[in-house]
Amino acid sequence: MKKLLIIMNPCSGKKKANAHLAEIISIFNRADYEVSVHMTAARAEATAVAAERGGQYDLLVCIGGDGTFNEVISGLHAANLKTPIGYIPAGSTNDFANSLHLPKSILAAASSIAEGTPHSLDIGKFNDRCFSYIASFGAFTRTSYATPQSLKNLLGHTAYLLAGVKEFTHIRSRHLKFTAHDGQVYEDDYIFGAISNSTSVAGILTLDPALVDMNDGLFELLLVRKPRTPLEFSDCILALKTQDYNSPMLTLVSTPSVEIEAPEDMDWTLDGEYEKGSSHCSVTNLHSAVTMILKQE
Repeated sequence: MKKLLIIMNPCSGKKKANAHLAEIISIFNRADYEVSVHMTAARAEATAVAAERGGQYDLLVCIGGDGTFNEVISGLHAANLKTPIGYIPAGSTNDFANSLHLPKSILAAASSIAEGTPHSLDIGKFNDRCFSYIASFGAFTRTSYATPQSLKNLLGHTAYLLAGVKEFTHIRSRHLKFTAHDGQVYEDDYIFGAISNSTSVAGILTLDPALVDMNDGLFELLLVRKPRTPLEFSDCILALKTQDYNSPMLTLVSTPSVEIEAPEDMDWTLDGEYEKGSSHCSVTNLHSAVTMILKQE
């Protein structure tokens, strides 16, 4: 019998996965897995568990939000383990899960892992820290880690949108310089930026799925310039809404790595979690670094 470890964040989302744990275990038992469960109780605990125990199992299953999934892949990467991962999204937004087209139903997600096959996916390295799908700054990115867990649990994704609208009145631009892998430089005043491997960006913006391959060794670098007039502001909103990447307000390029010169006091968000700012940031794509169990039509 194969061995499976569930790493579960019982506080994720509206705690909706908690009531289904017994049934989840039953699904994996029927798929010939002997199941162990670890409930996390503190930030970064999933990282430590994945690193220390990940090599003892045939499969790890993460139940939680994108932040919990980030911790699991970070632990595996730190311990140089290639243990396959299944993901049952139970957070408030689940950007990464949406990009993978994972089932929104908890039990359907468990069944898709039991019936799935291994698929390689890229992850990212932001200085010394891993991220599964996005590193971002600026408008709306503070919302994901600053919104209280109690509000997330009560309102779910709506909590992010409400907090994002409140934050919009305080948006300011920052001057940054990005040097892509090919040497091309992008320097300007930006209100938002993301280095992503996802079609869903910051829970609010969506990239054209035709442009995003989650295992091509490339990131999508999206930058939004500071609007200087009401007309530019209107053009900016319209371009984001219609995915008009030819707009002069937007920059969208693909690159395997990028060097960033930024204000040291400007903080970042990695997979929805806080990351302290730095005057120089190095972001690298780790090609095919993670094996996920996915059921794809």
